[in-house]
Amino acid sequence: MTRVYFVRHAQPEHDWKEDRTRPLTEVGKKDSAIVMEFLKDKKIDAFYCSPYKRSKDTIADAAAFFGKEIIIDERLREREKGPDGNNHGMFQKRWADHDYHEDGGESIVMVQNRNMEALNEILSDSADKEIVVGTHGTALSSILNFYDNSFGCEDFLRIIDWMPYIIELDFEGNKLVGKHEHCHIEKEFKGDQRQFLLLIKNRRKKRILLYPLWMMRYLILQMIHI
Repeated sequence: MTRVYFVRHAQPEHDWKEDRTRPLTEVGKKDSAIVMEFLKDKKIDAFYCSPYKRSKDTIADAAAFFGKEIIIDERLREREKGPDGNNHGMFQKRWADHDYHEDGGESIVMVQNRNMEALNEILSDSADKEIVVGTHGTALSSILNFYDNSFGCEDFLRIIDWMPYIIELDFEGNKLVGKHEHCHIEKEFKGDQRQFLLLIKNRRKKRILLYPLWMMRYLILQMIHI
């Protein structure tokens, strides 16, 4: 079985104009520690990532811990956006019609095609290994939609403020055989207020799952330093 941990980046500087070079906020840099804390007892064989700085920086410490080079794949980048391309109305339009895109921007299908091309190559090259992929909100959502076409705008908006966010997909060959949400930190785009979530909802079973002890320790230490 091949196990892929997708890591959506931590909180970036939203006012930074250049998407590729957008850095993490100081809070985002601190929150990236959750990625290291989660991965440190795993047996990670390789790290792949979007070329965007915020994604690379979110997984950099974990890659260094394992002594692995981060393999950059241009196809894993976030959706190219046009003017006024990221607002609630545009989110709804794109998820209602996966071929729709604003001028200068990409559609969900365009993002999905290149991300899936990259993922299929990773699965082929890394069979029966444990892999980390540094990713983005729309890029990751397009992959989740590929394997579950019911994944739509509501699901995308559910995770839009989760930075970082770690979800595991398990594969036999190219076939998805398992999916597990592990952890996230919810941020607000405006201001520095943040909420550390100690619980995660299991939407299918409509019950609450407690985070594991390592996560609880991390959250408590973070709250002490607020």
